[in-house]
Amino acid sequence: MPVPVINLAQMREWERATWAAGQTETEVIRRVGERIAERALLLTRAGDAILILAGKGHNGDDARAARKYLHGRRAEVLDVTDPKAAQLKFQRRTGLVLVSDSSISNGGRHDACPTLIVDGLFGIGLNRPLDNGWRNFIAAVNQSKIPVLAVDVPSGLNAETGEVLGAAIEAAITLTVGAPKVGLVAQSAWPFVGRLEVAPDVGLILCRHKGDLNWTLPEDFAGFPPRRPVAAHKGSFGHLALVAGSLGFHGAAVLAGRGAQRAQPGLITLFTQADVYHPVASQVQAVMVNLWHPEIKSFEAASAILIGPGLADPKLPDDLKAFARRLWRDAEVPMVVDASALDWLESGTLPEERIRVITPHPGEAARLLNQTVQQVQANRPEAVRELSRRFGHCWVALKGHQTLVGRSEGVIFVNPSGNPHLAQGGSGDVLAGFIAGLLAQPALQTDIGLALRYAVWQHGYAADKLQTAHANWVVEDLPSELGVAFQATRL
Repeated sequence: MPVPVINLAQMREWERATWAAGQTETEVIRRVGERIAERALLLTRAGDAILILAGKGHNGDDARAARKYLHGRRAEVLDVTDPKAAQLKFQRRTGLVLVSDSSISNGGRHDACPTLIVDGLFGIGLNRPLDNGWRNFIAAVNQSKIPVLAVDVPSGLNAETGEVLGAAIEAAITLTVGAPKVGLVAQSAWPFVGRLEVAPDVGLILCRHKGDLNWTLPEDFAGFPPRRPVAAHKGSFGHLALVAGSLGFHGAAVLAGRGAQRAQPGLITLFTQADVYHPVASQVQAVMVNLWHPEIKSFEAASAILIGPGLADPKLPDDLKAFARRLWRDAEVPMVVDASALDWLESGTLPEERIRVITPHPGEAARLLNQTVQQVQANRPEAVRELSRRFGHCWVALKGHQTLVGRSEGVIFVNPSGNPHLAQGGSGDVLAGFIAGLLAQPALQTDIGLALRYAVWQHGYAADKLQTAHANWVVEDLPSELGVAFQATRL
């Protein structure tokens, strides 16, 4: 069930409707405590110390409720009502020494120093600037460099606007209750929110609110991709035509091909430039590699097309660019355009039945919109809308932190998976290939939005899994993890 990104008035109304339905605040707090504890246990090891910072409101109640479920951990609650007094206790507990009124330094932590801090100081009701006592306390927490799990919202952050109210906790993870609040997905909030996760199953009734932004959950992909017919053959799953690779950028073609393979289309043909044919062909096996030329007829048999990865050589022929524009306008099959080929597109309308997808990162989106990157990042949903309008109401996957998937109209989905280690050259090529490999399959062309969201989520999930296994993974490792998330439950 889609989870909307909601404002604070909607959250309050949702809570009131829950209480009116007979649910108690006590039970919801208990369940929130369970969810907090579940996440904290995954972030720590047996015997680790966890320090819970609990304020006087319901946010503090949620944090306190987690303590009884932190089995195998040494959990301690620090009730914070007077921030000045609590700061001294916090410094003693964490082994920090006050150097001056404005600076704090490590003073040699003892063995019981917390491995994790749970932030339950302030909730979504905070709407005023914090005084100096609270600012100093939050500064001490941040300067301790101990990872923080924030409950619902990092304390000090306005959950409606993403504005910092004087000072805010810099969380590693924010576990928000029920649904994401609109301020938590604002660019200004990202340094404080850290990784945003949702605890949807806390006893609230079904959310009746709808909005322009929805949050993607893994459960959204139950039954997707559908089970394959037992008598299927490679012709049942389409033929992807991929145009990629040029001098100095042949690796992008290989990565896109490997990403496409993980989607398991029936066939993949990769068309590349003559000066990189041998390095590309020598690194793939099942992917068929041919030379690109303007009179190619093979595209007539394709069920989807991808153009763009590794086409950054400034000496590429102009007829390749014209070829891409002609396909964008006329091809009757789904077409994905990525990387350098984005700059070759011409704005304008397209027949309504055309399936078109672009996958820009913020820099590419800024060029296409004649804006700065900061302008794009300041209002990413509107950038998605405008890109789609300019290029025939195409689908857009605006990459980056919390990748967005949407069009000029309808719901835009926010992707929660992935981590900063995806910021490596080639990760976008893998994603473009995976998307195109899915869209080449006739059975997956009935819901393009779902297929795109699935691809983006799987791409981020693969990076999360790799990061957990070994921190120095490289992009070449990424294709091997694509699509693995549901493998254990599918035939």
